[in-house]
Amino acid sequence: MTLEWSAELEIGIPVIDSQHQRIVEYINKVELAHQHHSQEELLLVLDELVDYTLSHFAFEETLMEEAGYPFIKAHKKVHALFTRRIAGYQQRAKSGEDVTEELTHTLKAWLVNHIKHDDRDYSGIVKENMNAATKRAKAKKGSWMSRLFG
Repeated sequence: MTLEWSAELEIGIPVIDSQHQRIVEYINKVELAHQHHSQEELLLVLDELVDYTLSHFAFEETLMEEAGYPFIKAHKKVHALFTRRIAGYQQRAKSGEDVTEELTHTLKAWLVNHIKHDDRDYSGIVKENMNAATKRAKAKKGSWMSRLFG
């Protein structure tokens, strides 16, 4: 059963929500590889999922750092533990083991739980920081631009 993206999974930061949607697509591709009984397809999708997830984690952590999120160390630890867990699945799959059913269940459960709890915890402070940065950029732009062209 595929994982459907819904408003329940949104944290209100469009760029992060978009990245989470992409991860949902990768999870559904893992399930599709299982349905096709294709270890080769699974390995390709798993490589893409791992690469994309690592870049997503780095981006998310940068936003948290810039916003001064007080629980960033704990959040990074959750990301690192998940990364190691998925690397274990990846190694098992490379050795020929069929991990797709277990992996799909783990990915779905982890992502939904992580978004609804861990990511929602930081979303408020990150949104505030992004809004403040946007206001500062507009004020800067407006100040010299309006003087130059006003």
